[in-house]
Amino acid sequence: AMDVRRVLCCGLSCLLVFKVLIFLTVAAVTVTLITLLTQAITYPYPTVPSQDPPYLIGVGRADCTGPPADIPLMGYAVPQQTAAGIHTRLFSRAFIVDDGHKRVVFITADIGMVSQRLRLEVLKALQVKYGTLYRQDNVVLSGTHTHGGPAGYFQYTLFIITSKGYVKPAVKALVDGIVQSVDRAHRSIRPGRIYMSQGTLEDSSLNRSPQSYLNNPQKERDRYETNTDKQVVVLRLTDLDGDGVGMLSWFAVHAVSMNYTNQMISSDNMGYAAYLLEQDKNRGSLPGKGPFVAGFSSSNLGDVSPNTRGPVCANTGLPCDYLNSSCPIGGVSMCQAYGPGEDMFESTRLIGHNIYKKAKELYGKADWEVTGFLHAAHQWVNMTDVTVQINSTHTARTCKPALGHSFAAGTTDGGGDLNFTQGAVEGDPFWDGIRNALVGEPSNETQECHRPKPILFSTGEMSWPVPWHPEIVDVQIITIGSVAVVAVPGEMTTMSGRRIREAIKQELDSGSSFEDTTVVIAGLSNTYTHYITTYEEYQIQRYEGASTIYGPHTLGAYLQKYTNLARAIAQVTQLQRGPEPPYFAKLPNLLPAAPVDKKPVNSSFGQVLEQVLPVYRVGDVVSVTFVAGNPRHSDKTFVTVEVFQNTSSSWEVVHTDASWETRFHWVKGSNRESNATVEWHIPASAQQGSYRIQHFGHYKKMVGFRPLITAYQGSSDVFHFKSHDIFV
Repeated sequence: AMDVRRVLCCGLSCLLVFKVLIFLTVAAVTVTLITLLTQAITYPYPTVPSQDPPYLIGVGRADCTGPPADIPLMGYAVPQQTAAGIHTRLFSRAFIVDDGHKRVVFITADIGMVSQRLRLEVLKALQVKYGTLYRQDNVVLSGTHTHGGPAGYFQYTLFIITSKGYVKPAVKALVDGIVQSVDRAHRSIRPGRIYMSQGTLEDSSLNRSPQSYLNNPQKERDRYETNTDKQVVVLRLTDLDGDGVGMLSWFAVHAVSMNYTNQMISSDNMGYAAYLLEQDKNRGSLPGKGPFVAGFSSSNLGDVSPNTRGPVCANTGLPCDYLNSSCPIGGVSMCQAYGPGEDMFESTRLIGHNIYKKAKELYGKADWEVTGFLHAAHQWVNMTDVTVQINSTHTARTCKPALGHSFAAGTTDGGGDLNFTQGAVEGDPFWDGIRNALVGEPSNETQECHRPKPILFSTGEMSWPVPWHPEIVDVQIITIGSVAVVAVPGEMTTMSGRRIREAIKQELDSGSSFEDTTVVIAGLSNTYTHYITTYEEYQIQRYEGASTIYGPHTLGAYLQKYTNLARAIAQVTQLQRGPEPPYFAKLPNLLPAAPVDKKPVNSSFGQVLEQVLPVYRVGDVVSVTFVAGNPRHSDKTFVTVEVFQNTSSSWEVVHTDASWETRFHWVKGSNRESNATVEWHIPASAQQGSYRIQHFGHYKKMVGFRPLITAYQGSSDVFHFKSHDIFV
C-alpha cells in the first residue's frame, strides 16, 4: 500500500511539476511576445540621462482663420474663388527655444505665404508686448502654403489686385492669431530637450515641371535618386521627464490638394497632418485645443505637386502635351493634375495622412539629441541690385522684378484661362500690345536682364499706387545646435533647395562650432517673392521660371547672401542690417463693407430651413440649413456637433468647425438673404447616441443711421446615431 501511495504521489508530483513547467514555459513565451510587441510600438526614447544642459522650450497654438466669406482665397489667383465657408480652421503654431543666452522663435502658420507687411505688423505687435526680446533676426515666420486661406494681407500692388485690396479684418485675424501663438509659447516655457530624426516619404509628391528639372546638369542630377525631395526632418520637443510637448517637421510638397474650385477656408494637406497628430497626442481635446503642438512646415516645394496621378486632359482623359502642359481642345485650362483620391477632399485626406503617418513614425524614432548653442542671422537685401560672382572672371546681376508670359499659363495644379502656355521663350504680339497700352512696355535694360524670359509685366518698373513687387527682401538663418533653419522668401524648386542646403552645410561645417549640420529649408518665409529656380531651369521658362522675378541669377544671389549669413554664424561676426523695407501707410481696400443682412418673411436668423433626418449611421452625412447672416460679421466658432450625455443630462461638444468631419457652407442668396448649411460626415469613431447641430453667427441691421451687429444661434432637431443596424 505504501508503494502504491508512493507511486501515486510521485505520479501526482510529476504531473504537478509538468503543469508548472508548462505554465512557466507559456509565461516565458508570453512575456517574450509582450516584450517584442512593446518594443514594436513603444517609442525608443533615450533612457540614459543627457550630460548636456537642457534648452528652455515653449510651444503655442492659436486660431488665425479670419473672415470666411467674400474675401479671395490666396494662391490660385482665381477671381471667382472667394471664401464661402469653412472646411477646417487655420492655426498659427509657435515654437520658442532658448539656450540661456539666446532665443529663437519658429512660427508656421496655415496661410498661403508670409507677406512682408504681415511680418512687419507681427514684429511691431511683439515689440509692444516684449520689447526687444522677439526681433526680425530671431523670429522666423513661415507659411504652410495652403491655397485655402484668406488673402488681403499684402502691401504690393500685384497682390493687392488679386486680393481685393488690403483687407484689415483679414490682417487683424492673422496678426492676432500669430501673436497669440507666441504669447502661449512664451507662457509655456520650461526646461526640455530636442531630438531629431530623418526619413523619406514616398507616394506623396510629384515633380510638375520635370522638363525644367532635366535641364540641370546630368552630373548633378545623378547624385539624387528622385526629382523631388522625399526627405522628412522631424524635431521632437520634450520636457525633462521625456514627455512630448511638441513636434516640428519639414517636407517639400505644395498644399494644393484642395483645388481652385474650393471656396471653403481650408488648411489643406499640411493642416490635416497637424490636425491628426495633435488629435492623437491631445486625446479628448477638441481640435485646436490641448497642450501638444504639431508644426508641419513647408520646404523647397516650388516644383512639387501632391497630385500624384499627374496631369491629363480633363475633357478627354488623354495625356497633356509634355513640353507646354496643354490640351488640343481647351488649352492649359484643361490640363489638370489629379490624385491620389477621387476628389479633392479624399486627396487632401490621403496626402495629409501620409505626411502625418511618416512624421509620427519619425517622432517615435527620434533619439539623436540636438545640443549646442543657438544662433540667428538676418539681413535685408535689395534683390534688384545684387552682383553675382559666376566664376573667378565673370559676374552677373539680378534684375528689377518682372513676370514672364508663362506666369499667366499657371501650372498643372491650376492652369490659366487665357491662351498662354508654359515654356514660352518668345512674346505674343497680341498680349504685348495690350500690356503696352495698359501699363507700358518693359525697358530694354529689363528685357535684356531677364532673357530668355519674354516679359509680360515689368513689375519693377510699375509703382502706382504703390510698387507692384518688393525690392527689399529678408534673408535669415537660425540654428538650434547643429540644425540650421533657412528662411526662404519664396518657393524654391527641388534643385534650388538642394544647392542652398549644400552650400550652407559646407559653410557651417567648415567652422569649429558645427559638425555634420542638418540644414532644412523653411519656404514661404518672411516675404513673398514668387519662385526661385536654378539658372538652368530658368532657361526652360515654365511657370516657375517665368515667376522667378529677379531674373536668371536669382538663385546665385541667394546662394551668396545665405552663405554670408552662415559664415557670420560660424565665425560669430556681425553683418550689416541692410536697407529696411518700406511700410506703406495708405493701402487701398477694394472689398466693400458687408451689407445689412435680410431674412425671409416670418423667419428669424438661426431658424432651420432644411431639417435633419431622425436616424443616421456610419458614413452618412448629416445636413441642416439655417437662415444666416454674413460670416464676415463674426470671427468665432460657427458650428458645433453635440451629443447628449445621459449621466449629466447635458450636451457635450464633440466637433466644431475646426474638425475634419464638419463642413460649413455659406450661400449668398438674392436680396441680401443668405443661408448656412452645416454638414457632419459621420466617422467610424462616432459613439452611438442622441445628437444635435448648432450654428452660431451674427447679422447686421441698421438702427437709425448706425449699423448694429447682433448675435444669433440656431439648433437642429435631435437626431439619433446608431453605430450598427438593430435586427428585431
